[in-house]
Amino acid sequence: MPVEIAIVVPLYQEAENVLPLVEELSRVFGGEKRTWEIVLVDDGSRDGTWDRIVEAAGRDGRVRGIRHRENRGQSAAVWTGLMGTEAGVLCTLDGDLQNDPSELPRMVGMLGVDLDFVCGHRVERQDSWVRKVSSRVARWARKAALRHDFADTGCALRAFKRSSLEGVFLFNGLHRFLPILVAGNGSRCREVPVKHRPRVAGVSKYGVWNRLGRGLFDLVGVAWYQRRRIRAVGLDRT
Repeated sequence: MPVEIAIVVPLYQEAENVLPLVEELSRVFGGEKRTWEIVLVDDGSRDGTWDRIVEAAGRDGRVRGIRHRENRGQSAAVWTGLMGTEAGVLCTLDGDLQNDPSELPRMVGMLGVDLDFVCGHRVERQDSWVRKVSSRVARWARKAALRHDFADTGCALRAFKRSSLEGVFLFNGLHRFLPILVAGNGSRCREVPVKHRPRVAGVSKYGVWNRLGRGLFDLVGVAWYQRRRIRAVGLDRT
């Protein structure tokens, strides 16, 4: 039977979090009537993350693992997962247990004829002041340069139709700009408040440079693309 919903989770050095996350996702989607799967993407971890993924897949056939032989970054891992499933409805979340999986059924349920992409906005962030400040600066810059005011494009908690990815391409930093790129292709988007939890295991992979500095650098390229992209064209045929 074709899989209808796929939950994609990028992982890097998160061995302690793999099994608890899979167990939580399985509980959350246990009552879902549509078919679903969990796609775990190991981005070249060296701490046993892949071993835990293999263990999780052995316990439940709805869990699949994909491994990058080398570390390529979060955007690459997310894209590998999205392209590694044929499900029409896609969900993403981080593998550090800070995103609350219980938010996803609500977000999936919002998708319909008038909504293609739902993204989370962490209203009570359990992060350091450095991450919070860098996010505020990045939001101001995005609004000024891209003319879209998503409050929290860094939140990985998302649910969307596969069709909303039309025209979206892979680049290092895609995961930060996905809502903006999707909105730019005409997809109907909505940002909703979601819970955020403190990290209980593992170590954050982001500091000031690879969050704020790199994000502002990528902003230049995305701003150029948004202004130059060719919008969908209505066609008449004979």
